[in-house]
Amino acid sequence: MILLSIVLATLAGGLLSVLIAAALSAPLLGRLVRHLVSLSAGVLLATALLNVLPEAFESGVEPHKLFGALLAGLLFFFLLEKAELYRHGHHHEHDDHHHHHGFDAEQAGRGGWAVLVGDSIHNFCDGVLIAAAFLADPKLGWATAIAVVVHEIPQEVGDYIVLINAGFSRGKALLFNALSGLAAVVGGVLGYYLIKPWQGLLPYMMVIASSSFIYVAVADLIPQLQRRLNLRQTAVQIGWLVAGLAVIVVMTRVVMEHH
Repeated sequence: MILLSIVLATLAGGLLSVLIAAALSAPLLGRLVRHLVSLSAGVLLATALLNVLPEAFESGVEPHKLFGALLAGLLFFFLLEKAELYRHGHHHEHDDHHHHHGFDAEQAGRGGWAVLVGDSIHNFCDGVLIAAAFLADPKLGWATAIAVVVHEIPQEVGDYIVLINAGFSRGKALLFNALSGLAAVVGGVLGYYLIKPWQGLLPYMMVIASSSFIYVAVADLIPQLQRRLNLRQTAVQIGWLVAGLAVIVVMTRVVMEHH
């Protein structure tokens, strides 16, 4: 039952966001993506700090060991990104970030393959983290899966447009983005079989999951929000951020009531 839940959750995380990105027009994506970035930041921070980390620290493992794992996780994802193997950009030509024309074609690398490789590794890591969360507690697994789905939407939006700007047809961009999304399922299944025999490692895996979410939120999403805005735009931005926090709090309570 847990394995089936992991497969369903990783399928949603890997493919649902791709389909949403493909279903919307580029101008509409441009208007939505900045709001989705704010929403994603709230979702990731709430999941990491209100759900996953508390569960890990209640496991009985010495706190300084878990903080050490958190630090190691942050450094690990930093190094992966430096090696261009952990891409989580959310930019495209219509996102009001004022990049020069052709920015996304440059970001795509040769033929867009750099984007697909980085996204596949990112999705694989998400799958492993979802598996670890489900093995710790099914309700924590679903909360983590929700966080992954929400934060993947603006990423897949950006990647979809980047691939099109790099010369991919819409159909080809959708196909390869979907195949990249399936890496989350592979990560989830492998995570289930590799982590299950080592239950003592679950608190550390949950901390690593938190470090991934915190890194993406702090290193990528929040810096995008640090732009000079008027009062109305700032209020809207904060509103979406708070909505992200509220989504996780409400969904966690709903899941807990059903368990």
